[in-house]
Amino acid sequence: MRERKLRQPENKHANEQAYFNFLGPSWLDPVEGRTHVAMQTELYLEELSNQSNEISVGCQTNALTDMPATVYCPPKSGKDASTQIEDGELFDFDTEVKSLVDVLVGKTMEQAQLEVLEEEELASLRAQQQAFIQLRNIELMEVQRLEEIQRRRNEEKERRIREHQEALEKEKETEEQIAARAFAQKYMTNLLPSIYTTLQEDPVEREIETVFLPYLMSEVNNSIENRSLARTTVDKIIWDVIDLQLQAYHNMEEAENGN
Repeated sequence: MRERKLRQPENKHANEQAYFNFLGPSWLDPVEGRTHVAMQTELYLEELSNQSNEISVGCQTNALTDMPATVYCPPKSGKDASTQIEDGELFDFDTEVKSLVDVLVGKTMEQAQLEVLEEEELASLRAQQQAFIQLRNIELMEVQRLEEIQRRRNEEKERRIREHQEALEKEKETEEQIAARAFAQKYMTNLLPSIYTTLQEDPVEREIETVFLPYLMSEVNNSIENRSLARTTVDKIIWDVIDLQLQAYHNMEEAENGN
């Protein structure tokens, strides 16, 4: 029965191959958009599968009986004998332990020497490290001091440049005021004759000469004097500030040179 079932797929494959050969080679080319599918033509259909049916089945076995362990004792053979050994015949502790004590003492001394050398080396390394740290701190302090000196010099330079620019601006302003004063005086000298000429036959000429012109001249003189006083005060303040800054700079340089 098993052989018959195994032969069925082979016969089926042979029948399909024979059928394909009967149709001819032109049948192997399907029409565009279609494909050939093999189908069974036997009387009873058979399900084709690559995996066989599997069923899990369990069974119960009898429990094993524990047997006690047996000790095998071989039969005694030979004869018993004895001998007498006196004290000190096999082992003398004082003699035998001497070499062992020498080795232990030698190893202990060697280990102690190695530990002492290691401690001395570690102490030397710590001293070198401490010296290096101190030297590095000194160098860092020196670098910071030089940086601070350079920073102060840069600040002093910028301050001097700024003060010089301010002094130039104030000097320029003073020159402009002087030029304006000179222009006003020149303009007034040319203005007064023209005013006198215009007011020669004016009914209010005497009032102008006696009241307005003295008042105008006094006001102009007061304004000119106030401007001159303000300019003199500003110049004095500028020179005082410059002297103070120069004195402070000289004191700073002397202090730095002394350090």
